[in-house]
Amino acid sequence: MRYDLNLLPVFLTLMEERSVTRAAERLGMTQPALSNALARLRVVLRDPLFVRERYGIQPTELALELAPVLASALGQIDEMVRGQQEFDPATAERLFTLAPNSYVEFVLVPAVVARLNEVAPGIRLRLTPYGSDLAETGVVSGTTALALGRFTEVPDNLVVQHLMDDGLACVVRAGHPDVGDKLTRATYERLRHVNVLPPGRLKAGLFQALERQGLKREVAVSVTHFLAIPEMVAVSDYCATLPRLICSRIAHDTRLKILPAPVDLGTFPVDMAWHVRYRADPAHRWLRGLISEVAREVVAGA
Repeated sequence: MRYDLNLLPVFLTLMEERSVTRAAERLGMTQPALSNALARLRVVLRDPLFVRERYGIQPTELALELAPVLASALGQIDEMVRGQQEFDPATAERLFTLAPNSYVEFVLVPAVVARLNEVAPGIRLRLTPYGSDLAETGVVSGTTALALGRFTEVPDNLVVQHLMDDGLACVVRAGHPDVGDKLTRATYERLRHVNVLPPGRLKAGLFQALERQGLKREVAVSVTHFLAIPEMVAVSDYCATLPRLICSRIAHDTRLKILPAPVDLGTFPVDMAWHVRYRADPAHRWLRGLISEVAREVVAGA
């Protein structure tokens, strides 16, 4: 029997998304085309594979058994084929999907885009939400090229590379009546704070650092993205504790004042992760190298 390998990404994306609509969007297909591919899969495998429920589709027992086997097989095929392909960034026309957390999107991605514009103008990026864990980024299934952020409990089919480290500093409005040229521990604990709660596990870093130092903090407002902080702090007497590289990006705003944290809050790592199938792919290797180089330059220039 002949098998259409093009059906495998359809199956794996449906397993991850549990939605025909979202799967079609990620694969760049129309919903009728995806439904047709699913129908062909059902004929070949003699199983419905997915059952419609109120909030999407759920895999059958056979689908659950097949998913890891097919993902591994597709990964091996991709690695062998892509490893033989040549890649010229100056002339390549290609789309890469990245899943950066909000910190990386703010600090690193603009510099990556600028470098791509210089050396690989035909390379396009699509950013997908980081989500609450790696599975939601698409990197575990391989539909996303890279996840960038802070990772814990990494699946065996992912490769992780360290990119850089960052520390923490504080920002208040320039005319804050209670803060001079130094932020003391007593003042920090007396102030009200703006807290960032991005998706994923980055938020745990600051909480743990504060706990280690026994530093108390009264949170007045919680936001979901670092971009909300400058305007909020500029018009209030709140304080925000942010990564130093973010502080360096907003230091030009004369309404704000950047100060060292009252105690040493340590550093946190920033990593990138990718599916093993892309380990030898020339285009992916080139992109990872470019991102690593840009990360080093961003840290050095801060």
